[in-house]
Amino acid sequence: MGAGISGFAAETDGGSLPLKLKTGLGDIPESCVASILLYLDPPDICKFARLNRAFRGASFAEFLWESKLPSNYRYLIAKLFLPVPDYLDKKEIYARLCRPNPFDGGTKEVWLEKSTGGICLSISSKALTITGIDDRRYWNFIPTEESRFHTVAYLQQIWWLEVEGEIEFWFPAGTYSLYFRLQLGRVSKRLCRWVCNPEHVHGWDIKPVRFQLSTSNGQHALSQCYLDVPGNWVHYHVGDFVVENPNASTKIKFSMTQIDCTHIKGGLCVDSVLIYPSGFRERLKRF
Repeated sequence: MGAGISGFAAETDGGSLPLKLKTGLGDIPESCVASILLYLDPPDICKFARLNRAFRGASFAEFLWESKLPSNYRYLIAKLFLPVPDYLDKKEIYARLCRPNPFDGGTKEVWLEKSTGGICLSISSKALTITGIDDRRYWNFIPTEESRFHTVAYLQQIWWLEVEGEIEFWFPAGTYSLYFRLQLGRVSKRLCRWVCNPEHVHGWDIKPVRFQLSTSNGQHALSQCYLDVPGNWVHYHVGDFVVENPNASTKIKFSMTQIDCTHIKGGLCVDSVLIYPSGFRERLKRF
């Protein structure tokens, strides 16, 4: 009998609980782990997936990633994934949507902001209607690695500046901000580096540039400012719009004008128009 008792004590941890009864994180059921991961952002989910086998298995739960996808993800799949795959798990769909996905002949891109799943859109200068764009006395398209589209529209000089565009898209419900991405000065490559030459920048300090947007459901925004930051890409805020019905498309029209013909202006690079969830202005520095 004594031998039996001593043998039992040998299988305990300090004489408390039997070793075979001790549990750890790896013993938590995957369904419970997945329910906890629901409260985390996608980057944190991927970090916790490296803890052990249970967390890794839970990180692939379909209901987990469906909760992180935007409400219009089926629309995005049909629009962006061509041909439409027969099957993708929700985690793979999220990962693919977080990459830049071109559409409309590569003149537009859409992606998800990784931490929140918010929809981001970028519209190339080649998708915009620019007065005088076909006359090389005024405008040229120049290549640059500083644009996600690898090309920007460069204004040499003009009296009448008018840049317009529109897009129709199914946005999830929320508030969005629209920006023009502009730079004063011509970009060029010198000694293996992209540099900006502000030599031919002129006329932007006389009258402000006027920015406008309107939506198909009657929203309007107007702003104006002087362009006075040569040598740096700047996101000029046009305005915000609200999407209340995610089950219908929203058409947005936007413009940038400076039509005071009393003076010539030039030396402006027009890269793109960006639509981004409002409140994330700091993150625009990445683009």
